[in-house]
Amino acid sequence: MASRDPPATTYALPDAPSGVALFLTIPYAFFLPELVFGLWVWILVAATQVAYPLLQGWVLYVSLTSFLISLMFLLSYLLGFYSRFESWRVLDSLYHGTTGILYMSAAVLQVHATIISETQALNNYYINTAASFFAFITALLYILHAFSIYYH
Repeated sequence: MASRDPPATTYALPDAPSGVALFLTIPYAFFLPELVFGLWVWILVAATQVAYPLLQGWVLYVSLTSFLISLMFLLSYLLGFYSRFESWRVLDSLYHGTTGILYMSAAVLQVHATIISETQALNNYYINTAASFFAFITALLYILHAFSIYYH
């Protein structure tokens, strides 16, 4: 007699590439730009006279924390730690999506600090403008990474 259970299918999730190929594959190619642009946000905000510690303190916190956690994610991919867990893609997507939202809030606060600093020293205004630009680029990179790893 025929079984009423549907046939069991197995679907193996694709592994992340190793070595240099990791930086050439789309979901993982966002790691280096995220780290570089996030580091620029951190450096540029720290280089100004932080006149608004509540605003720019959040920007520094988000950029530094995101940099360190993203670096740990990159190292886990390079060393192969991700392969021990089945839900590594979900964790990666959730982290990058959440970080994208946090970076967007930090970018908006950095723009507000830039607008306020327009009447102060012109050098700080230019540095704050660059930090705002890099914060928005970094937020976009984190959001693209989240969607690309989810739909990969």
